[in-house]
Amino acid sequence: MKTLYLDCGMGAAGDMLSAALIELTDDKQAFIDQINALGIPGVRVCAERAEKCGIVGTHYSVRVDGAEEESEDEHEHHHEHDHEHEHHHEHEHEHDHDHEHHHDHDHDHDHHHEHDHAHRHSSVADIGALIDGLPLSDRVKADAKAIYGIIAEAESRVHGRPISEIHFHEVGTMDAVADVVSVCLLMEKLSVDEVIASPVHVGSGHVHCMHGVLPVPAPATALILKDVPCYGGRIRGELCTPTGAALLKHFVTRFGDMPVMRTQRIGYGMGKKDFEWANCLRAFLGESEGKREGIARLECNVDDMTGEEIGFAMDMLFKAGARDVYTQPVGMKKSRPGVMLSVICLPGDADRLAGVMMKHTSTLGVRREDLSRYVLDRSLETVQTPCGPARIKTAAGMGVKRSKVEYDDAAALAEKSGSTLREAAHWVFSQKALSEKK
Repeated sequence: MKTLYLDCGMGAAGDMLSAALIELTDDKQAFIDQINALGIPGVRVCAERAEKCGIVGTHYSVRVDGAEEESEDEHEHHHEHDHEHEHHHEHEHEHDHDHEHHHDHDHDHDHHHEHDHAHRHSSVADIGALIDGLPLSDRVKADAKAIYGIIAEAESRVHGRPISEIHFHEVGTMDAVADVVSVCLLMEKLSVDEVIASPVHVGSGHVHCMHGVLPVPAPATALILKDVPCYGGRIRGELCTPTGAALLKHFVTRFGDMPVMRTQRIGYGMGKKDFEWANCLRAFLGESEGKREGIARLECNVDDMTGEEIGFAMDMLFKAGARDVYTQPVGMKKSRPGVMLSVICLPGDADRLAGVMMKHTSTLGVRREDLSRYVLDRSLETVQTPCGPARIKTAAGMGVKRSKVEYDDAAALAEKSGSTLREAAHWVFSQKALSEKK
């Protein structure tokens, strides 16, 4: 399975992700030329060599009308800027139209026009129309618009306004469009089967925004990262932007540890800021040995339930979405024999299934343990036989491949043909082999 693993231990921003993915491609310059040929207004991009803490990687530079945007946070700036020179922080996207052009520049009209062009405030519809007009595949356009949809939804909730009234400030300018489109195009080119990312380091401290000073992560980023494992730390500064958070939320299949994989390429995407730790996002591209997914195990011990009651509770748990339910004999206090009831489920289902255990057992408490497990890729194929259809389940990965006939189907064929279960299963595989030869 072709797997992309993203190490977000130093955060995530659109330019850092672009840079890391560019290093995984065969021809950096060909990609840069392709982006520059898209016709994003005023935009020119380049991949520059960068070094952080002795590690060499790529910085993805996006310039609009010759200028590269700067971010402001507590790490870099401790003073206020005049409004005419301030580069507002990426998080404050929403902006009232009444204040959109209240700039006081001493420059000539042409320069003022270019400044407004680079910092214009665009609606979600404006961004969508711009993306639709670019010479990109339908998939890339859909991904880019979905990412802006994630950001717009977060901004809408943060500011308490409908999405139609949200206007992007910095994230809506052409430099951010270039970042989003670049990542979407690179993901299409890499064509991976799954994307796994580490927990996200968001940084700490405060950021200076056009409406004031906000904590890290800023409200929009925090909302986008809901249900995503993330953490702060000693580094004073913003390490994950709303654009980076939205890109991860859209593309990442799951968050967790690096899977067992044969790495073929490694990319280092460098940020602009300098910290005591290397400010970079690492991307690993390779073949994974098998999927690893997060699971939860719920357990309780009971010594006052009948076998029928325990069996009924197991049925209810399976119907409620448990992946597996099983029992084990245990010795309990006062030398009583008891039963330990165990449930395997997805982490998102754990709270609900714990409620089912409380309802259908006599326990007063349920233990929960969060784990991970390796799983094989599974597929299902239907084979037509003279006695009816039969499904074959195939599991593959980690050097293993095995198939078996679905029990209910094999049992039905055995009953119809008067054969044993094993003979029926063998017959299904014979029919499959015959159909593949035709």
